[in-house]
Amino acid sequence: MATLLLIVIYISFIGLGIPDSLFGTAWPAIYADFHLPISFASFVSIIISSGTILSSLISAKVISLLGTNRVSAISTVMTAFALLGFSVSANFLLLCLFAVPLGLGAGAIDTALNNYVSLHYSATHMSFLHCYYGIGVTVSPNILSLVINSSAGWRGGYRIAFGIQLCIAFILLLTLSIWKKAHQQDSAGTERAPKTLSFREIARIPGVKLMWCLFITSCAIECTCGGWGSTYLVEYSIWMR
Repeated sequence: MATLLLIVIYISFIGLGIPDSLFGTAWPAIYADFHLPISFASFVSIIISSGTILSSLISAKVISLLGTNRVSAISTVMTAFALLGFSVSANFLLLCLFAVPLGLGAGAIDTALNNYVSLHYSATHMSFLHCYYGIGVTVSPNILSLVINSSAGWRGGYRIAFGIQLCIAFILLLTLSIWKKAHQQDSAGTERAPKTLSFREIARIPGVKLMWCLFITSCAIECTCGGWGSTYLVEYSIWMR
């Protein structure tokens, strides 16, 4: 049962990665469609990141209240409908509006599943977990590239991503009961980490501040490449003509 649950968690992390690289890939088509300045992508990215940070900060209380299984399922549903919202958005303000549940949902999934795997599985499984995130990040730009030149355009890419995300959400909803069976020592809805540390306590752990710096740097590189890579390539190809 623990193996089956691990597979479900891996699939969930594919869903976490799908939206993360989709917006940056679609942005050259979006700003052309809405006649926006290129820089406006930053507003959407900041809203998504802020939602992710906020949900991560309150995740301990939410997980304690609902359990990792419910948090993961609800958050995946949130990100699915946020992707659907992106696909039907008629203006930039709606993109910003749907960026809120996208960020909140992504942060909750990320924190909940990382916490659960770190408590119940080995470091090897944690590494594979992030490999599956990489699958999601890789899949969504490829999906978009297949449909962006069709009549569906960039919206079609978001609709396909919504369909994939919704399927993952259904898998999570259908497997809610196996979380309790996989680890009998935890009761669904009352999972707790051995101890929740304050920021001050965490900062006192040797090496944590260095890891914070490394993490911020890696996230900055990831967001810069993922958010602006496609825009740079498109603009450069236009300039070279």
